[in-house]
Amino acid sequence: MKILGWNFSIYLMFFIMCSPCVNPFVFDTSGKTSVNTCSLRIPDYLTSWYVYNNNSFQDTVTRVSHFQQEPMAFVKSNNGPAETGRDGPMDSPWSMFGHDVVHTCRSPYSTEHNTGVEVWRVRGDSLGSVWGSALTDNNGIIYFGTKGSDSSLYALYPNGTRKWKFPANGLIWATPAISEEGIMYITTWGGDRYFYALNLDDGTEEWSIKIEASSTSSPSIAEDGTIYFGDDDNIIYALNPDGTEKWRYTTGYNVNGAPAICIQDGTIYIGSGDNYLYALYPNGTLRWRFETGDHIKGSASIAPDGTIYIPSFDGYLYALYPNGTLRWRVSTGDSLAAAGIALGKLGTIYVGTEMLRAYNPDGTLKWMMDAQGYIDGTAPAVSADGTIYVSAGNCLVAINPDGTEKWRNVISDEQVRSSPSIGLDDRVYVGSTYSEYGYLFAFGVFDPDAPTAPTIIGRIRGTIEKSYDYIFRSVSPIGNDVFYQIDWGDGSLTDWLGPYDSGESIVMNHSWSEKGTYTIKARAKDTDNLWGPWGELKVTMPFTYEPPQLPFIQWLLERFQNAFPILRYLLD
Repeated sequence: MKILGWNFSIYLMFFIMCSPCVNPFVFDTSGKTSVNTCSLRIPDYLTSWYVYNNNSFQDTVTRVSHFQQEPMAFVKSNNGPAETGRDGPMDSPWSMFGHDVVHTCRSPYSTEHNTGVEVWRVRGDSLGSVWGSALTDNNGIIYFGTKGSDSSLYALYPNGTRKWKFPANGLIWATPAISEEGIMYITTWGGDRYFYALNLDDGTEEWSIKIEASSTSSPSIAEDGTIYFGDDDNIIYALNPDGTEKWRYTTGYNVNGAPAICIQDGTIYIGSGDNYLYALYPNGTLRWRFETGDHIKGSASIAPDGTIYIPSFDGYLYALYPNGTLRWRVSTGDSLAAAGIALGKLGTIYVGTEMLRAYNPDGTLKWMMDAQGYIDGTAPAVSADGTIYVSAGNCLVAINPDGTEKWRNVISDEQVRSSPSIGLDDRVYVGSTYSEYGYLFAFGVFDPDAPTAPTIIGRIRGTIEKSYDYIFRSVSPIGNDVFYQIDWGDGSLTDWLGPYDSGESIVMNHSWSEKGTYTIKARAKDTDNLWGPWGELKVTMPFTYEPPQLPFIQWLLERFQNAFPILRYLLD
């Protein structure tokens, strides 16, 4: 009986370990166990994904393992199992860097009707650029931070008007994160090195703590409410929702990226400037670390099958199995810093450096697209209809799923450092620096109640150094007062004159100092901050003209002001 029982146990164990979605444990090289992924809840934003075969990679992809198992680094505080709570990430259109805790950079909302129309733009109160992504909560409120002389967190209503502003003691370099309980977490760089927790309703401070060094790491929120982030003192932090420290882990160099969190077992994946990607258990102990060829500043992403993707400064994108061994690596063409990758619905991997590249789940190249600008330090965003958005050079570029360009908009006079995000109503948000000011742009579809494109009436040919009058007129469909913004085509901008009555004609004058052809553009917005389309008028200033000195003719025209119209026109 003992022999039969022993044999039965062996057969039973063999059956359990070999049967899919039955084995309650998965073993890794550390000898520790974690809960099997098949037995746990999968979030809604992952259930529609195509889960591809683990064994489908091809032999043509380079596979060189840098896997190392290391002893636990210094850990403070709790070493026990992760606590259970209800303060996880908010289920909203875009609640943290990369949209979600696994950093898919993929939205469940479509942007099918977005044709690149600028719905509005907003800047801070003083000088300061926008480097982080904009967030959208489950009430449609938009949030963005600035870095510069104005380092603040702004909350905007969907029409772009301000709800509140929180001035931070330090630059807001990274993307914040929003919890289900309505708390926003923010890292700062410089100043007094604060980590903030803000109330979403009014922007008041719930609590703040000083950390060891400045941080450009975007926080991530686990399902139990634990907040993870890194700093420039090589530390990975784990905080409770009340701001108390759970533990800290020290790496070999700065930690700049946003942690990715495995939903199934809570493993935290985060890179360091010491060239390693770290996998930590929820109690802060090391599971494994993987060495790349150069430092890691970007963020990891986790596919539905558990594959971990991480870009490195060595010019490669790495795909790792959950146990930390290499699945494949591919060249990204340039050693530029990619902030992260985006995962399409069918598992396509998008990564940007000097090109935007799309890879199949097996690491083979699907297509490559020249976005006409470096995609430096940013991650793409993918909408539910498959459109990919990238910050390339000084532009936001929309790209079709086949790699062809859909549209582009110039949004800056220097490199854009903000990763785009996707909100409701076909909206795409991106930050920039423009003439030293940081703007948040909203691109989408015009509201049907927005004012009409202004009509522009005036001279279309003239001489330089001479001022000409131009008439502008726009109508609000709902009768609101309107404001006018005028771009004179020579770098001069007249910003938001008004308010004026709907349909009222206004007169503005302008002169051009150099020969050329210019396009006068004007648009109107109403008192509800609904922006309308541009109206245009092309003018030509071909030459410098000095009228002859004719004292008698001048006296005659001044004496009889309503006479000689043809003579007046010729002399003018």
